[in-house]
Amino acid sequence: MSHYQGSCLCGGIRFEIDGKIKSILNCHCTDCRKAHGAAFRTRGAVEPSNFQFLSGEDLLTRYEHKPGEFRSFCRVCGSNIATFFSDPSIPIGVVIASLDTELETGPTMHVFVSDKAEWYPITDDLPQFQELPPK
Repeated sequence: MSHYQGSCLCGGIRFEIDGKIKSILNCHCTDCRKAHGAAFRTRGAVEPSNFQFLSGEDLLTRYEHKPGEFRSFCRVCGSNIATFFSDPSIPIGVVIASLDTELETGPTMHVFVSDKAEWYPITDDLPQFQELPPK
């Protein structure tokens, strides 16, 4: 079984993932770019039962980005941690940059390329989708 650990920039929030991180992708939507201050956000899906805070959950601030969808970050250092959902059947969207453990695999695609920053050229061979790909 895979095991990962992650934390925020100040180290106040620490978490672990026991299980696979699936559907790793680079999201170029305007919201992700603004939230992360970067050309895109790399995130992966984690089953809620496989995610656990080790410390600092009280430092977590949640912003309801869409109904039932909560982006979370450290209130001390501002690091993005994950997107949580009211519906417990929806996987958590973990910010890959918050991991302290090496990944077994990297991103598999670019999504919302229609919103991509004009100044950022995508130079890899990963599939690109204008929005979310069909399931």
